[in-house]
Amino acid sequence: MIIEIQCLPTPSGTADDRYAHVHAAIEVIERSGLAFEVGPLGTSVEGTPEEVWPLLRRVHEATLDAGATSAIAVIKVAEFRRDDAPTMGSLTDRYRT
Repeated sequence: MIIEIQCLPTPSGTADDRYAHVHAAIEVIERSGLAFEVGPLGTSVEGTPEEVWPLLRRVHEATLDAGATSAIAVIKVAEFRRDDAPTMGSLTDRYRT
């Protein structure tokens, strides 16, 4: 399974760190041990459904736990039930320089 999550907390951070609440969400992903890539408009994560679904909730809640007063999460989910399922690398490696 490959997902992309974009966290839109309000506010996005603090006076000292403009994106502190977003960084809190990314830290949850980092600690998951799953393969991930941070992009400018969202973070992609690869793992099993059993790993990814609970992670999505933790990532969303991390923004609120960090101090945001509200949060919207935009989520894309790609699940493949076949042996030759694409990976993040197989979908993007040809575009890396």
